[in-house]
Amino acid sequence: MEISNEDKLRALRVIKSSTNTYTKLNRDDRVLLVDGTNTFIRSFEALPTMNDNGLHIGGITGFLKSVGSAVKLLHPSRVIIVFDGEGGSLERRKLYPDYKSGRRNKLKLNRTYSELSNSNIENKNYKFEFARLMDYIRILPVTIVVMNQVEADDVIAYLAKSYFDKSKNVYIMSTDKDFLQLVDDVIKVWSPTKKKLYGCEEIRAEYGIYCNNFIFYRVLEGDDSDNIPGVKGAGLKTVKKVFPFMTESAQVSLKNIFNYSENNISRYKLYENVVENKLLIERNYKLMQLQNSIIKPITQIKINDIVRNPVPIINSMMFNKLICEDRMYGIFDNYMAWINDVWRELNYYIDNK
Repeated sequence: MEISNEDKLRALRVIKSSTNTYTKLNRDDRVLLVDGTNTFIRSFEALPTMNDNGLHIGGITGFLKSVGSAVKLLHPSRVIIVFDGEGGSLERRKLYPDYKSGRRNKLKLNRTYSELSNSNIENKNYKFEFARLMDYIRILPVTIVVMNQVEADDVIAYLAKSYFDKSKNVYIMSTDKDFLQLVDDVIKVWSPTKKKLYGCEEIRAEYGIYCNNFIFYRVLEGDDSDNIPGVKGAGLKTVKKVFPFMTESAQVSLKNIFNYSENNISRYKLYENVVENKLLIERNYKLMQLQNSIIKPITQIKINDIVRNPVPIINSMMFNKLICEDRMYGIFDNYMAWINDVWRELNYYIDNK
């Protein structure tokens, strides 16, 4: 006899009533926001994993294992996975039509077989794996957010800074350095490649820039991956040298940078370059800053509705079915134990608002 979701939730309440471990947090107290697009692309590009039929499934397995590792380490009370919406960022393209234009489709795939060296086959595989991945994550106790014409970065920033502003801990999982500008006492960034959780001290130790000033270093440096040109000579070492106040906790502004450059213009070439490129720097700030949301209010309401929706209970039987259909028996060590060990804890928070 099939057990209804209502019965499952009732059973969970009974378990929670006798278990102190899971009653200390409410559902939104400790949130993990996953940059789904970043995580999938990274997994697809790097992992040559094949199933028993010889089909590439590195994007799927890499994503599941990477997110699972973060869940196991950080013990969130809920997980929200965010993907880029169709069309990317409409607002940024309005501001800068060349935003992400000419972006190369990086196929740095660690392949030892020639059949996936063709870009057309790669793209076909990419689309198939992404669609199949959605089948997997829909049966996990997570929330999925995708908004057309909006990038994952902006949704994650909005959720971290606004929607979950009362949460005790907010973790952002991504390898994208732009998220480091959001770090504060509550928000931290987990880098799955460096296996490192970034707070303000970790950012300062690695970059020499204080977290609340990190955006200004990025604005001067630019971002080649998004086709955002920076100021010539604005590498990390030089920026720290000529703008020493960025290494301190006091909040910096573009006006501070412009005034300091004008007052010291004869000392370093970078000062002159900054003064000559004020408009570029101001545009870069609008393109790269995540503190002030560029998401329209009507879209924010839609995001809020999605996040407020009930979180699904983990469906272990369906996970087993998908693993069997995709012939991925050997990819996970005891995959039924893995899904329960990693994901079951999230079930305890599903109805705990």
